[in-house]
Amino acid sequence: MAEVTPATIAPAVAREGKGLAGNSVGLFGAIVIGVSCVAPAYTLTAALGPIVSVVGVHTPAILLIGFLPMLLVAMGYRELNRAVPDNGTSFAWATLAFGPYVGWLAGWGLVASTVLVLSNSAGIAVDFFYLMLAQAFSSPSIASLSADKYINVATCLAFMGGAAFISYRGMHTTKVVQYLLVGLQIIVMTGFGITALTKAQAGLAFDFTPIQMDWFNPLTVTSTGAIAAGLSLSIFIFWGWDVTLTMNEETEDAARNPGLAAALTVGVTMLLYVLASVASITFAGIGTAGIGMGNADVQRNVFLALAPAVFGPASIAMAVAVLCSSAASLQSTMVSPSRTLLAMSHYGAMPKQFAQISARYRTPHVGIFASSIVSSVFYAVMRFISEHVLWDTITALGIMICFYYSITALSVVWYFRNSWFSSLSAFLNRLLMPLVGGIVLGALFFRTLSDSLDPDFGSGSHVGGIGLVFVIGMAIFGLGLLVMLAVLLKNPSFFRHGAALIRAGQDRP
Repeated sequence: MAEVTPATIAPAVAREGKGLAGNSVGLFGAIVIGVSCVAPAYTLTAALGPIVSVVGVHTPAILLIGFLPMLLVAMGYRELNRAVPDNGTSFAWATLAFGPYVGWLAGWGLVASTVLVLSNSAGIAVDFFYLMLAQAFSSPSIASLSADKYINVATCLAFMGGAAFISYRGMHTTKVVQYLLVGLQIIVMTGFGITALTKAQAGLAFDFTPIQMDWFNPLTVTSTGAIAAGLSLSIFIFWGWDVTLTMNEETEDAARNPGLAAALTVGVTMLLYVLASVASITFAGIGTAGIGMGNADVQRNVFLALAPAVFGPASIAMAVAVLCSSAASLQSTMVSPSRTLLAMSHYGAMPKQFAQISARYRTPHVGIFASSIVSSVFYAVMRFISEHVLWDTITALGIMICFYYSITALSVVWYFRNSWFSSLSAFLNRLLMPLVGGIVLGALFFRTLSDSLDPDFGSGSHVGGIGLVFVIGMAIFGLGLLVMLAVLLKNPSFFRHGAALIRAGQDRP
C-alpha cells in the first residue's frame, strides 16, 4: 500500500472543499446569529442578580471587566480568520499553531461544550414557554407544567427537533428565523431599559437610585473576589459570539466579515447588558425588600420580577422575549458543533460520516442531527435520573469553554510570532490583545478547576468528597482523550500531517 503523506492527501483536500453553501450570510446576518447564540435576554435575567449580590451598584463596572477579555480574544480570532478562514476555527487554528493533538483537544472542547449546552437552552425554553402561557391565560397553574418530568422532556424534545430542522434547512432559513427572534428580544430589552429609566426620572420607580459615574469605573471595584467573579461570569454571559467564525465558509467575504461580526456581537451584547443593568438598579435599587435587586427571589429571574412594575399590563412581553432568546440560542448554537465536526471529519480527525453534506440544503446534516440527538438523550436521561448531574454538567462546561478559548487565543500569538513587530496593528492584534485574553482565560480555567474541587461548588453534590462539577469536567476531558485515541488508531494520518492538511484546505478553489 502506498504511503500516505501530505503530498498524496493535500491535492484531494484542496480540490474537494467541504461542500457548504458559500455567501449565504452577510455581515448583518452574522451579527444577528452571533447575538442570538449569546442570548442576552435569558442570559442576563439569570446572571444579573448574582452579580448585583456581590458588587451592588458597581455591576456595570463588573460587566466592563468581563467584557474586556472577550473582546481581546475576539480580536485575536479575527486575525486568524483573516489568515485562515476555516470553519474548524479553534480546532484548525490550534492545529496550525501547536500541532494536531492540541488542535484536536481544542476542537473537542468546543464540540463538547456546545453540544451539552443545547440541553440547557432547551430546558430554559421549556420553563419560559409554560410561564408565557400562564401569563397569557392568567392561569399560574400552567407554569407548573414544566415541573412534570414527562411534559418537560416531551416539550424539550419538540424544541430540540424544531431547532435541528431549521438548522438542517441551511443558513438562509436560520438567519430569517433569527431576525425575528433576535429582533424581538432586542426591542423588548431596549424598551425595558428606556421605560425603567423614564419611570425612574418621573418619580415612578420602586426605589429610585440615581446613576453615578463610579458605577462604570472598574477601578472602584476593590474586591479581588468580585473581580474574579465578574471575569468568571463573563464566560457565560458573553459566550457564543464565536459562532460567527464557525460559519465563515458560508459568509460573504469570509476573510473579513466573520471576525468583524464577532467583535461587533460582543459590543452589541455589552451595550444591551449595560443598559439593562443600569436601568434595573436605577428603577429597583439594591435593597432586599419587594422587587429590590438585593432580594434573593428577584435575583433568580430579574427581568420577570421587574417586568410587571416596568411594563404594567404588557409585562408578558418580557416572558416572550426570554422565550425567544432561549429558543434562538438553541437553534443558532447548533451551528458551531456541526461545522466543527464537519471540519474535523474533513481533515481526518473525526469519522468520515460527519463530513457528509445535505445535497439539497448543503448543510452538515449528520453533525446537526447527531448534536441534537446526543443533547436530547442526555437531557432526558438526566432529567429523570439526577437534575443535580444535569445542572452540574452545564456548570462544568465553563471549564471546557475557558480551555478552548484560551488555547485559541494563544494560538493567535504563536501562529503570528514572526510578524509581532511588523507594525503597531500587528503588535496589538497578534501579540498583546490575544496574549492578555489568553492568559486571563487560562487563569480562569485553572481557577474554575480549583474551585470545582469544593463539594459546595455547583449543586453541592460530590463524589468521595470531590465536587461533582470537577468530576464531570474531568470525565468530559477523559472521554475526549478516549475518542482521540480511537481516531488515532483508526486514522493516524491527521496526527502525522494535520497542519499540512489544513494548509492544503486553504488552497481550495
